Amino acid sequence: MEMVAAIVHQLTRNLKEDQIKDTPFAAYFVDHTTGVYPTAASGFPWSAGSIQSTGDVIADLTEDLAAEQKARLTYDNILRLSDDPDVNNVIRFLREREIVHFQRFGECLRLCKEKMDAKNVYLTNPAFDAPTAAPLTQG
Repeated sequence: MEMVAAIVHQLTRNLKEDQIKDTPFAAYFVDHTTGVYPTAASGFPWSAGSIQSTGDVIADLTEDLAAEQKARLTYDNILRLSDDPDVNNVIRFLREREIVHFQRFGECLRLCKEKMDAKNVYLTNPAFDAPTAAPLTQG
């Protein structure tokens, strides 16, 4: 987030009023001037409600994999639209990080699956599903 905010700051710090008027940026400027306000490209504000966390290692790692791919796709789309070499260099760096994160999450998911009951199609934790498992207690 800090890197993206720095790019936005660099691109907007010297804007003149005539560069803002009658552009799609004008509506954003009215509400936020040139401050970074995290939103989707559609304008929908970011919230923690978009974070999917279940406490289940398979579900959460799968969600992490999806998030990395979505971020990579966003960077791909930015590169399709941007012609600024300084911006593109940073975006390419961030894109590479998403790829590495995706690979590491994938490795972690594979390792977690190897540790679970190979007979269980849904890859749940055998400690919870085994008929002889002790009941969970709060402690």
